[in-house]
Amino acid sequence: MLSRLFARPQTLLLGSFAAAIATGSFLLWLPVSQTQNSVGYLDALFTSTSAVCVTGLVVVNTATEYSRFGQVVIMTLIQVGGLGVMTFAAVFFYIFNRRLSMRSRGVLRDTLFHKEAAGEFRHAFLQAVISAAAVELTGVALLFLQLRKMQGGSEALFCALFHSVSAFCNAGFSVYSENLAVFSRRPFVLLTIAGLIILGGIGHHVLREAARRAWRRLRKQAQSSVRWSLSARAALWATFYLIFGGMAGLMIFGVASDPQEGWGGRALHAFFQSVSARTAGFNSVNVGQIPLASILILIGLMFVGGSPGSCAGGVKTTSLAIGWGYLRSSFRGRREVALLGRAIPEDLLHRTALLVILALLWNGAGLLILAACQQGVGDWDLADMAFEQISAFGTVGLSTGLTPFLTPLGKVWIILTMYFGRLGPLTLALWALESPGPSVRHPEERLMIG
Repeated sequence: MLSRLFARPQTLLLGSFAAAIATGSFLLWLPVSQTQNSVGYLDALFTSTSAVCVTGLVVVNTATEYSRFGQVVIMTLIQVGGLGVMTFAAVFFYIFNRRLSMRSRGVLRDTLFHKEAAGEFRHAFLQAVISAAAVELTGVALLFLQLRKMQGGSEALFCALFHSVSAFCNAGFSVYSENLAVFSRRPFVLLTIAGLIILGGIGHHVLREAARRAWRRLRKQAQSSVRWSLSARAALWATFYLIFGGMAGLMIFGVASDPQEGWGGRALHAFFQSVSARTAGFNSVNVGQIPLASILILIGLMFVGGSPGSCAGGVKTTSLAIGWGYLRSSFRGRREVALLGRAIPEDLLHRTALLVILALLWNGAGLLILAACQQGVGDWDLADMAFEQISAFGTVGLSTGLTPFLTPLGKVWIILTMYFGRLGPLTLALWALESPGPSVRHPEERLMIG
């Protein structure tokens, strides 16, 4: 039975994450994890799903409702979820001594490890773990230098560790009741968190390529042997334009909650929220007070998310880059879709289109479901519900304040959305490529499109 259960990668991924969520929800439901024993099982399940799916949406206050043990459980779930896709997609196949099909190898290579062959998955995963540990420990040291000025040594060390893990894994959980708004006047803390978010959301293959370039540059080797791959270049360019394009939009339409904030403070908050909106979910200002135009910008950033093979969610930066290449080629009347001097394979175009269309359909249906679930509960408008839905799908964690007021049905839907947003794209890719091709070709006929 186990052999049949773990024969398909989709079942392994979905089942492993579901098991991690169930275990975490049980631990968070225990009295030892709570300060007032007031968190019900549904709220514990919501928090566990949010942590494993590295989202950051919370229905109860992490700082006041969970004990130190509960906060450690949440941090562990975040770490497991941050590296979990690669763990369950690569290492577990070796634990159960299963052989991947050629199609599964191709999907995992394109989605997680880029050029590495199936036999190198274990090595690539160990590299990812080592790089994650190095970045997180560096973040702990930098944050501790600042936090020890505000609180005791042991408390500062734990808060630095928690936020470093949460930031690198793009989770958005915080042990402060006001999230990172308490550091709105501390640029060093916000910039450190932003750096961890960017490194965690850029993709492990990009970090490996950057490390190899840096190492060979230090050894003064020929630069011709360390050319960036197309995937890395697309991810870097898309990340650059999204961060600074989002920052410019937020500067124009407003993001700072303090109207007396100077240009330096506005630029800092605009930069931080532009970075955080791409699946991290930390907030340095009150998101509920951000103007509607800026809310729409944040929704766009949340929908795109981070890069493939990273801790981030969303439809991914490379999907945006492929879409831009398709539009540019179409307007120029070219059949070949080119991006950064390289042609994009047709099957990759189809897979990207399928991913984006399903994401739009899921979120459209989710907006309708949330509107029905929250009808008559509070004074929430369509923008608040759309923000909540996209935030859950992109595993972001930002909220205009709706999350604590979700009805039980609303909580269940957001749980499903976080789960699908974290695992849906990879599972869909595995399912699509493992399905047999059509055995019948239909006759063509043109139709009007408007």
